[in-house]
Amino acid sequence: MKLTEIAELLNARVVCGQERLEEEQDIAFASDLMSDILTLGDNFPMIVTGLCTMQTIRTCEMGNLDIIVFVRKKKATPEMVELAEENDMVLMECDFSMFKACGLLWEAGLKPIY
Repeated sequence: MKLTEIAELLNARVVCGQERLEEEQDIAFASDLMSDILTLGDNFPMIVTGLCTMQTIRTCEMGNLDIIVFVRKKKATPEMVELAEENDMVLMECDFSMFKACGLLWEAGLKPIY
């Protein structure tokens, strides 16, 4: 599924990484626990989270994860966007709950890691 389709499906605002919206993504992982995100290995999923902090960007940077969807109406700060841009990340902001966002992504064909 193209990132542009994901943004449309979730009615998400793309905060940075617009130049990457034609890329395909086929797996996702949802968590508010950054320690869980660090256990994902080499799968490189899209991350769905309600934890909207600089630590989220830093954790994803360490884990080589570069597509983040913030749910529950969370908004990235200018500092978060700047760091994400420096790391060529895609950030999206979605008003849906994590449950609804994940359900829509699952229904559209995105797969979980496990």
